[in-house]
Amino acid sequence: MSSDSSSSSGSERLDLTEDHDWQDVESDREDVRFVSLFDEATFPDAEAMIDYCKQKYNFDFRALKQQLDLDFYSGIKLVNYIRSEVKCGNKSPDVSSKSLFEDDKYLQPVLEDDALLFSLDDLLEGISGSTNVMASGKDQDLAAKVAILEEKLRASELQFSGYRQRVEETLEKQWSEREGNAGASVNSNAATGDKSTEKSDREQGYFDSYSYNEIHEIMLKDTVRTDAYRDFIYDNKDLFAGKTVLDVGCGTGILSMFCARAGAAKVFAVDNSGVIGKARINVVANGLADTITCIRGKVEEITLPVKQVDIIVSEWMGYGLLYEAMLDSVIWARDHYLAPEGLMVPSDCTLRIAPVTDEEYIQDNIEFWYDVYGFDMKAMTEKIYEDVLVRQAESKNLAADSTIFLHLPLHTITTAELSFVKPFSVETSRDIDSLDGWAIWFDTFFQRSRTAQLPATSRAETWKEEDRGIAFTTGPAGKETHWRSCIMLVDQSKRRGSPVTKGTKLEGTVQYSKGKEHPRELDIEICWRTGDASGPHSQIWLLR
Repeated sequence: MSSDSSSSSGSERLDLTEDHDWQDVESDREDVRFVSLFDEATFPDAEAMIDYCKQKYNFDFRALKQQLDLDFYSGIKLVNYIRSEVKCGNKSPDVSSKSLFEDDKYLQPVLEDDALLFSLDDLLEGISGSTNVMASGKDQDLAAKVAILEEKLRASELQFSGYRQRVEETLEKQWSEREGNAGASVNSNAATGDKSTEKSDREQGYFDSYSYNEIHEIMLKDTVRTDAYRDFIYDNKDLFAGKTVLDVGCGTGILSMFCARAGAAKVFAVDNSGVIGKARINVVANGLADTITCIRGKVEEITLPVKQVDIIVSEWMGYGLLYEAMLDSVIWARDHYLAPEGLMVPSDCTLRIAPVTDEEYIQDNIEFWYDVYGFDMKAMTEKIYEDVLVRQAESKNLAADSTIFLHLPLHTITTAELSFVKPFSVETSRDIDSLDGWAIWFDTFFQRSRTAQLPATSRAETWKEEDRGIAFTTGPAGKETHWRSCIMLVDQSKRRGSPVTKGTKLEGTVQYSKGKEHPRELDIEICWRTGDASGPHSQIWLLR
């Protein structure tokens, strides 16, 4: 990877010179449909939809554009204003003045993935008289339009690249089928195809889940999470000033906008879900289109228009830290794009484990089924011990101080190290009737330098008090986050009749493995000894 910064301009275009042999292939694009402003009718292009609205609802978008002298922003607001009014039952909204829809709330799309909004700049420029926008001298509007057009070009190029790859895979599969035994080949490929389709659907479902507002609202309202990123970026503006930043899994674009406000020269915001369309609008609405470039696609499959970046920022953490396997993509981006002296934000994570005793939870949620109004309903407890419970660990339920079983230095860790078996040892701090389970949580640290060493005794809850900077915990010593903790209940047969006295050493191993069928899922196995003659004990929990 070259460190030649002279070729790292954000204005560089993707090089498609090697694609000339594919120019006759039909482009791989989605069947985009334009939804009417006043009903659910759809059309293949914006012009047809505008004509329909004029004929059926006497709404002349072209005339209104000239009458109100709509620019790009006011055009977006008008569309969302009309859709919001129609959604509330008003099919004759008042559009006599721009003041009726000047509120910035109308920059938020009413219709998810509204194709009209992404074609609005072309539509406005295609209407006679639209030169008023250009003649207004609003450089910011012009810069925003140019940025959006560049995004469209990149999106088209990425779609084309993906199509070519799928064509190659299809051809290879066809030749493979011809070379094998006819009957066996059909059966074998059919089975493989089913698995491949299932895997592809599951993978697409993962990205689709991030297309909806709810999940992003939950994350943004997690102030522990969002404040930590904001505070580190804003408190260290000298690290970001004039730098090129890559935001992996940008979502709504919040981290990218933090970086831009901190003085970054260029930010590439990458996400493979539909939320990237809303991120683009968020970027434009906040006047940051000249700094932030939004790109849709997997970071492993796109090509950035720069050879390297100075900083990679990403909120990649999942339940139990590694659920969703997004860190794999961040590591790939680090190895392919981060400059030799570049910075990872955050810089370190640790995984901690502690034994749990919680008789109240066991009685309320498990033993409850043993006698329900005089009926035995133990059948309802099937697999109740197999799944990881995502709930906040409480200090009162810990039977020992936690210990770190894995440190992840983000500047150097490899994907191979994300599947592991690690030892741990804790000593009980009190007598308990039984070991009811284990709690696992993670701490996240933000350090200014890639060479900074994380002390072995580091705890996120005391990090700031020690004047070390920004950190947060998902464990019981901190405010509850949307990640919460992972609670793994010990199977009843391993729990009953096993009191543990204060000072007992609990030793064992924690194993993290990716799901066999779906690698974004997580299997956690804990093996332990409790000092009695019945050990060792072992159990596997699934995080699905």
